[in-house]
Amino acid sequence: MEKKEYAAHIREDGTIQTIEEHLSGTAERAAGFAAAFGAAEAGRFIGEAHDIGKYSREFQRRIRGGPRCDHATAGALECARLGMDWAASAVIGHHSGLPDIGNIGDAPGDATYFGRLKKGLAGDIPPYRPGWPGVLPSPPSLPGWGQDALADSFLLRMLYSSLVDADYLDTERFMDPAQKRGGYDALPVLLDRLDAFITQWGEPQTELNQRRWAILSACRDSAVSPRGLYTLTVPTGGGKTVASLAFALRHAIENQMDRVIYVVPYTSIIEQNAQVFRDILGDRNVLEHHAGSLADMDENATPELRRKALAAENWDVPVVVTTAVRFFEAMYASRSSKCRRLHNLANSVLIFDEAQMLPAEHLKPCVAAIAQLVKNFRSTAVLCTATQPALDTSFKRYGLVPAELCPDAAATSSDAFRRVTFRFAQRLEVPALMSELASREQVLCIVNTRKMAKQIYDLLPEEGGFHLSTLMAPAHRRAVLAEIRARLREGKTCRVVSTSLVEAGVDIDFPAVYRQMAGLDSILQAAGRCNREGKRPAEDSFVTVFDGDSTPPLFQANVQAAQEALADGGDPAAPETIERYFHSLFDLRGEQSMDRCGVLEAFQNGIEGRAMPFRTVSESFHLIDNDTKTVYIPWREGTALTEQLLAGERSRALFRQAGQYSVSVYAQHFKALGCALTPLDSDSAVLNDVSLYSETTGLSLEADQGKGLFV
Repeated sequence: MEKKEYAAHIREDGTIQTIEEHLSGTAERAAGFAAAFGAAEAGRFIGEAHDIGKYSREFQRRIRGGPRCDHATAGALECARLGMDWAASAVIGHHSGLPDIGNIGDAPGDATYFGRLKKGLAGDIPPYRPGWPGVLPSPPSLPGWGQDALADSFLLRMLYSSLVDADYLDTERFMDPAQKRGGYDALPVLLDRLDAFITQWGEPQTELNQRRWAILSACRDSAVSPRGLYTLTVPTGGGKTVASLAFALRHAIENQMDRVIYVVPYTSIIEQNAQVFRDILGDRNVLEHHAGSLADMDENATPELRRKALAAENWDVPVVVTTAVRFFEAMYASRSSKCRRLHNLANSVLIFDEAQMLPAEHLKPCVAAIAQLVKNFRSTAVLCTATQPALDTSFKRYGLVPAELCPDAAATSSDAFRRVTFRFAQRLEVPALMSELASREQVLCIVNTRKMAKQIYDLLPEEGGFHLSTLMAPAHRRAVLAEIRARLREGKTCRVVSTSLVEAGVDIDFPAVYRQMAGLDSILQAAGRCNREGKRPAEDSFVTVFDGDSTPPLFQANVQAAQEALADGGDPAAPETIERYFHSLFDLRGEQSMDRCGVLEAFQNGIEGRAMPFRTVSESFHLIDNDTKTVYIPWREGTALTEQLLAGERSRALFRQAGQYSVSVYAQHFKALGCALTPLDSDSAVLNDVSLYSETTGLSLEADQGKGLFV
């Protein structure tokens, strides 16, 4: 076979991309990606090695219609012969995902790196040398490799990301040369737009706006700082969304960085922040990426949506807004599709909005991921929140000490931005609580469980009463929130009872808020829904904290830590009270509970003797519990969508749209609904008894939990 006939890919028109062309193109792209973290030659090497197995006769028959064959192990074997297990690990999984590395004792055929190598050495992998036109380049050195197992795992995953994205892109360029990516504005252009936008705030008249301008100015001035780890501690209403964007864009330009990535806990915050950014920077420059976003490929999509779908694959866009779930699960992923975007986190500005919402049970692996990006991948991270968690000790383990971007604001703004007066009512039984709620024309009451939310709502006066919980489909909640905002603007009666889903990022402004005892961070977030715009005197804007029924297990540690921090009349909004709260919370939870899946131990010491268990950790690490099932609701526009699902239609676009008319329930609730559901598969169903879905309270079932986290 002529050298030029060894095909890596063949288009429908018969045009061949040779293996040599594909290896060269992939190597150059992988080198460019890895250059962002100082590993260009390592990226080039694995690009050259990844597909040499395609020179085998078996693969050449495969690409022309023959049976499947393994072409990845051949390149891994050659890397291993050169003593580069790190390169071999990336190459062996460039389609199937990063495997557990395992150990030399693994048997041939085990689903580990060593198991696959042994299978190849046993002769079960097609030989590639007949027709291979040369040899691999000299093995490059890999700076930092071998000094720390955890750091090695992140470096290998980043190199793997560089390889798989380069492989995808080079293949796409050949197979679909008309495909359009990129076309974004440069960061200096985006900064000019932001500067033009904020000129309207340059001469603030009110004290509140003067404080906001001071914070914005401090962030802009701090942007000349070098890459590193920072905090931005600004109370709710301090304008941290635009202020952090001003820092991020200017900082990226000053330090020749590539992009800005916002990581937030709630989809409600994403939707609001992303819209702010789009309005300022232009729609095409901002990718909103989460489970409910429209950034997935669709054959009927407009060119702009297709461009965003492509950007969602690897986050190659100036500004990305995504969830903590999507971000951190990608950091510990093994599948190629999830890992593609990781290399674009290097040399980027990472803003962690509402950082106090990082789940305590996974705090250690989240901190480790942030620390590795800052220390070894030339990124800047900003922990941005109104209630800064006490993470200094956690980061010191990695040699990092966060610096505050606005120290003056952090020291004084709790008083400057004080817009409410806290009251502590001790135990407030439901009749007494109802009496207080009914006496107010506009009031928000936030409780810890969906069960209690419904119980209180059922007792509210019907006029102007509203209920919000995750028993209501997202589209339903949005419709109710729109009505709530309208009534608040018009001064109409509006009494709302909700679970914690309204606490962060939901832009509503009540003259009075009641909050069942919870963590101090939750109490302060609830206070952010009271007198939000500072239009009323603080002494007339009450946030009443009350004890309700027994505290659910999910909240017990948070409640106890808050009680300890508030003992002896502590001011809830004072920095020292917040610091005491987080220290108490971390002490109560203990070290072990902050890495529930044992992620750090797994990478430092292996699992049952198997080193670097990429696949095992990826399968077990979930930032929030995902042991729920989905019930699709035939509510309003959702009716037609559920009919399509019942008719057997399946597409990502359909599931994305239907997701706005769905409710997630735990397995026992799913089972209890029984014949009221028409199953679609083992984890999802359509509600067929519409009487079980209320226009006011959503899906009818008894529930004990009500946490507003979404992916």
